[in-house]
Amino acid sequence: MEFLTSDGIRLNYDDLGQGEPILIMTGYAGYKEIWRSQVETLVANGYRVINLDRRNHGRSETTTKGLRMSRQGKDVAELMAALNIDAFNIMGNSMGAATIWAYCSLYGDQKLLKIISVDQSPKMISDETWPYGLLDLDWQNFQTHCENMHKVHTTVKHIDNDTYQLVKSVTGDRKFDYDLNRPLLVDHAFQDWRDVIGLIQKPILFVAGQESPFWDWHHAVESAKIAPQGQSLVVPEAGHIVMSEQQTAFNDGMLTFLKA
Repeated sequence: MEFLTSDGIRLNYDDLGQGEPILIMTGYAGYKEIWRSQVETLVANGYRVINLDRRNHGRSETTTKGLRMSRQGKDVAELMAALNIDAFNIMGNSMGAATIWAYCSLYGDQKLLKIISVDQSPKMISDETWPYGLLDLDWQNFQTHCENMHKVHTTVKHIDNDTYQLVKSVTGDRKFDYDLNRPLLVDHAFQDWRDVIGLIQKPILFVAGQESPFWDWHHAVESAKIAPQGQSLVVPEAGHIVMSEQQTAFNDGMLTFLKA
């Protein structure tokens, strides 16, 4: 399915199942098909799943417009308004999780039911106030690390073959443009969402891969302390793409949280 944003960009999304809505978004350079197992699990458990390829990602349109996190949040608001969804859960991995905070910074949490953030620190630059940012990223090496961030191998366990083949099937003629999207990555890395998280009154589950190549897993535990209704889940033997590396453990935690 396609949706046209207010600035004329076509976004691709899937809308599957019936029941309580949940919007899901993957990370930087990702494709929505990485959520194959979660989509199947959520639909089977009575949820309506809106799986979004954010602008410049997956099958959505590539553009030089709106290469900032605030526009990512606005896209979410416009899509859900177009679908006439006034109350929904939301889940994101990596930059997809940061998009949730961008949305909340603009529109608040009034329409949200529950939130799941998957392996994304709310602050990527480590300093004396937050030692759980991107490993080795500081103000001195910011530019170099941002340019090389996408070269890091994101997983520690193989993604299951069905998910891998599904993602591979849609990437052929839709290669992600790293050079074009560098401003978006820099804007993403520059943010500090802790103040936003501290104001959210809805339940939030912060998930971390215990062996993530990007973060010390304690970011999830500490983030949960910031949120008024925060919880954390650290998944063993998982890297950055937790939901595809450890599908059973992730899906069990996801459903337990959503159904509580």
